[in-house]
Amino acid sequence: MSTYTIPVGPLHVALEEPMYFRVQVEGETIVGLDVTAGHVHRGMEYLVMKRNIYQNLTLIERVCSLCSNNHPFTYCMALEKIAGIKIPERAEYLRVIADEIKRIASNLFNAAMLAHIIGFDSLFMHVMELREIVQDTKETVYGNRMDLAANCIGGVKYDLSDEKIKYMMKQMDMLKKPLEEIVDIYMNNKFVRARTEGAGILPKEEAIRYGVVGPVARGSGIDYDVRVKSPYAAYDKIKFNVAVENGCDVRARAMVRLREIQEAINIIQQCLKDLPDGPTCIDYLPEIPAGEAIAKSEAPRGELIYYLRTNGSDKPERIKWRVPTYMNWEALNVMMPGNKVSDISLIICSIDPCISCTER
Repeated sequence: MSTYTIPVGPLHVALEEPMYFRVQVEGETIVGLDVTAGHVHRGMEYLVMKRNIYQNLTLIERVCSLCSNNHPFTYCMALEKIAGIKIPERAEYLRVIADEIKRIASNLFNAAMLAHIIGFDSLFMHVMELREIVQDTKETVYGNRMDLAANCIGGVKYDLSDEKIKYMMKQMDMLKKPLEEIVDIYMNNKFVRARTEGAGILPKEEAIRYGVVGPVARGSGIDYDVRVKSPYAAYDKIKFNVAVENGCDVRARAMVRLREIQEAINIIQQCLKDLPDGPTCIDYLPEIPAGEAIAKSEAPRGELIYYLRTNGSDKPERIKWRVPTYMNWEALNVMMPGNKVSDISLIICSIDPCISCTER
């Protein structure tokens, strides 16, 4: 059978963001793949060196929308390492709350996209309706449905009153029962299983070889989560389980994300219950000395790493970040071959690619 090439992207109805794939197929079966990057370049790493450390808080939050909180969060941790700043304990808990609320929203969006791609649009609407509870919570607490602007150097910009704590507790409780129904559908529905089981297989040894992170790694049986392996903020004071699946396929990665939502609800409620008294930020304007640091966090898509170098001025000398999608999309070279053309968008969705923060 002759081999021919199908171009997919960079703009395609089945793709979340601009990516370009040259897919080699024999009949309807994929036999090879070439990923071409470079369609969303915004020069972000250059721009951050032209602004001062405070202006960069606003800019860096706009690197990515769905995991926007992790970028300023990790950036602040790197600055605090260089300056030797210890943030207040209350701020540590508040940072975790903001981070987990973004994780819930991001993972629900990916679950909804998966349902849309397989043609289960009633499930798509069900998931997005549930996500609106989270979006309303973000708007009420932070004043915005996407970028929370929660972090600042030395702590956080927001606080929770007793009334807001009760409100967030109620909102988290509202998510639990509908989420159980959604998890049951993804786990047991025959149509969902037929489309997702056995699709986009990434064996554990290949996942290790490609260095994948986040739900992609945990869906292939790799128990690695920065929140546990290298705790930051208040994560060392919180009890939660790391969601790991051994199916190594699209279904396994979807189940990891859904179980992470359940754990995120648990984490937020623990933080709200145990929120210590005290200030939310340091009470002085810090000076950042010359130095360098690496900080990392567990973004919704996996390990996010920031390298920061300063020279004593108010502008950073160098900032570089390594985002999860950078490793995860290379593993598509293993996931794609042997699958059908109709599974292309499904497998791409399963790695939850963020092109904006990869092609920065």
